[in-house]
Amino acid sequence: MNVLNAEDLALAERFVRLNARLIDRHRFALHFRGGSAAPVLAALRPYENPDGGYGHGLEPDLRGEHSQPVPAQHALEFLHEAGADDDPAVGRVCDYLSTITTGDGGVPFVLPSVREAPHAPWWRTPDDPPGGINPTATLAGLLHRAGADHPWLGPATGFCWRHLEAAGADPGPYDALAILTFLDHVPDRDRAEAAFARHRGALAAPVALDPAAPGAQHFPLDFAPAPGGFGRRLFTDEVIDAHLDALVASRPDDGGWTVPFLIWTPATGPEWRGHVTVERLRALRAYGRLKP
Repeated sequence: MNVLNAEDLALAERFVRLNARLIDRHRFALHFRGGSAAPVLAALRPYENPDGGYGHGLEPDLRGEHSQPVPAQHALEFLHEAGADDDPAVGRVCDYLSTITTGDGGVPFVLPSVREAPHAPWWRTPDDPPGGINPTATLAGLLHRAGADHPWLGPATGFCWRHLEAAGADPGPYDALAILTFLDHVPDRDRAEAAFARHRGALAAPVALDPAAPGAQHFPLDFAPAPGGFGRRLFTDEVIDAHLDALVASRPDDGGWTVPFLIWTPATGPEWRGHVTVERLRALRAYGRLKP
């Protein structure tokens, strides 16, 4: 069984200090050095806009100032990590989402304002984008986890249930991840269990089970970064163990993990690697593979 030790963690810390954004440096300190949550929250604030949404590169591949839906989900994740589910910023996110939600309760993946600033080439949208299960399901799931009580959440939850009940094409990897987040946290647990049982095969279909699969793949640990949750139930113990071994073995000598997708401008390389390094270390610790 491959594990990381205290020396490995120190090397990862050096990588983060050399390369990562301030917010990810504070996240590393919070998770692995007993740091305070306050610096994480302080580092998050400059990404927030007056409308309650987030921009300014919080999603590294969106370099613009304008609020977009996906950065809002990053903000909710960071708030939760910092133990700040009751922070007023959570309500402000809901207020922002209410202004961009389509008539059926869904949130578009990306808004036309993306065109006004540099962005990765895959962030494209029509002039009047429809609501999508990604990111609506992720946002709804994270807000249910936070215990949010806001008018936005009811219609968004209904949008997600209708999507899951409708016949249609199998989800791609990002849609599947969004659905799993929703099912993990939506309050109606019996309905969530039934939906998971119905869609289990489709949710697992986008995952590459071979740890050596080339290209921009999605692997089991992307769907199951911790032992709990529906994502973990998609894979056997043997599959998870193989991918944990591969994850430990795949770390470059500089201490930080790489990413399998396109780095389209120089800044996003270290930004994504710093973020992903924190995430990989969190997953390894969750599975008992980090032994400092």
